[in-house]
Amino acid sequence: MTYGAHVRADLAGDHAARLRAWQLALPFWSSFTGLTAARLRGWWLPPMPECLPLFVASGRADRISRPGLAVCRHDEIPRWELVDGVGVTSSGETLLACARDLGLLDVVVLGDAALHAGDVSRAELVAVSRLRRRGAPRFRRAIPLMDGRAESIYEGLLRILHRVCQVAVEPQYVVLDEAGDPVARTDLRRVGRISDAGFERRGYTKEDVLVGALSILRDADRALGRPTSPRGSRPGTTCRANRSSPEPDDIG
Repeated sequence: MTYGAHVRADLAGDHAARLRAWQLALPFWSSFTGLTAARLRGWWLPPMPECLPLFVASGRADRISRPGLAVCRHDEIPRWELVDGVGVTSSGETLLACARDLGLLDVVVLGDAALHAGDVSRAELVAVSRLRRRGAPRFRRAIPLMDGRAESIYEGLLRILHRVCQVAVEPQYVVLDEAGDPVARTDLRRVGRISDAGFERRGYTKEDVLVGALSILRDADRALGRPTSPRGSRPGTTCRANRSSPEPDDIG
């Protein structure tokens, strides 16, 4: 992996094994953070380049300089824990580190994944966001948009698409019949039972979310009985759904 750290050839494609090897070349108080830790935890990730470095958190006095590492030095070493034998920063700290490098939309879906997995609480997110650190302002903006009820990255993107265009959304909504009994949860595709209860289901694919945002918004406008803007956006918002990693001001 690097000078003084090796991994068996049959484990070269194992992310955790590679990190355990790299760990031998780092001070014992250092830990992996950012997208490196997020990947190890199994969170949903935005599209990433193949040549992405490994993100490391270490002390201010440490002089770690090795190809393939991106080291962030801290006055106070972040709290870390073991995941699959690898030292990684806490979930809240990991998300804050991601907020240094990613756009707002990417931070939100990463937060969705962390909340859904039960790896972090909202109280921890808020506490970490108060740190005086690069990325903290963006992180504070992202927290109110996060929702742990999302069960995939595309559910999160679909929710955010509606929210930025002022369409109220409730994830995993339970459909009730006239007697108040549960009929189905909307993501279970029980079309007949949903229709019998007087609701209309509209399903969308990954491709719809990524490149067909305008048609989704037209459906929402028709359901709400309001006209559709020619550009598909509501006043006061900027909706750029075809960009994989929007700039911080893209979500209003």
